[in-house]
Amino acid sequence: MAHGKRYRRAYEQIDRTRAYDPAEAVALVKRTAGAGFDETVELHLRLGVNVRHAEEQLRGTLALPRGLGKDLTVAVFADGDAASQATDAGADHVGGDDLIEKVDGGWTDFDVAVSTPAMMPKVGKLGRVLGPQGKMPNPKVGTVTDDVAKAVGEAKAGKVEYRTDKQAIVHLSIGKTSFDEAALLENYAAVIEEIVRAKPAAAKGRYIISATLTTTMGPGIRVDTAKTRAGEITAGASSNGAGEPAPSSAAAEPSGAEEPAAEEPAAEEPASEEPASEEPASGQPEQDAAAAGDGSSEEPATA
Repeated sequence: MAHGKRYRRAYEQIDRTRAYDPAEAVALVKRTAGAGFDETVELHLRLGVNVRHAEEQLRGTLALPRGLGKDLTVAVFADGDAASQATDAGADHVGGDDLIEKVDGGWTDFDVAVSTPAMMPKVGKLGRVLGPQGKMPNPKVGTVTDDVAKAVGEAKAGKVEYRTDKQAIVHLSIGKTSFDEAALLENYAAVIEEIVRAKPAAAKGRYIISATLTTTMGPGIRVDTAKTRAGEITAGASSNGAGEPAPSSAAAEPSGAEEPAAEEPAAEEPASEEPASEEPASGQPEQDAAAAGDGSSEEPATA
């Protein structure tokens, strides 16, 4: 697949042979973002689970501490008092049979769907429309509930749903490139902690195989998965500042490079000893002359 100049410039800034510390990866994501709009920052986690077994599939929700950076549109299938509560909570679309018919006709201009349990027998037929888009209300993720006001409030506050796909990969948005690095790092830490908490009991071997951060239009950046606790992940941002590890290591290189230069005079000492090493050579003619003298002293004896 051919990529543009902007993508290639971003790609060249990434070391494909290493997995970056989370703080460094977040800083690199922001540094390589160059599209003309506020790109979404995405996290993709490949897990060591067998999704062919139902007990190893992951599905749930979590509230990102710094939100998603966008206003989510929420549709609520309810009637009576529940409909009034949903409207008061800030739901964008509220209705019963009329809303169901509208969605059944192909309209899905919303991000999250919530339903009361009483409406689910009718909402169930919308599975062919909402299912492929991941918008079908589900009691496991809290979108089928009588407390619709709470569900709407959580969705508006940045509550996101996650699930493993057929390749055992979890895809999530954790914010926007306009977020500061600390906010993105907090959201990343919240996701990692939630995924670890939801680890299936049947999962064997290595759990988080790989983690990749990317933007809507940018290349992927591999992240070191050794850190799984929020305190460990955000420590890089609190002590060095998010994104500081990479510059600090680069800044250390010049001082390390100067040390050999300081030792150069020591390296010149052997050169100063060279005259001493030449003395035997200068003394060699004297030895030859002495040998010649010995020979001349022997000549009378032979005579």
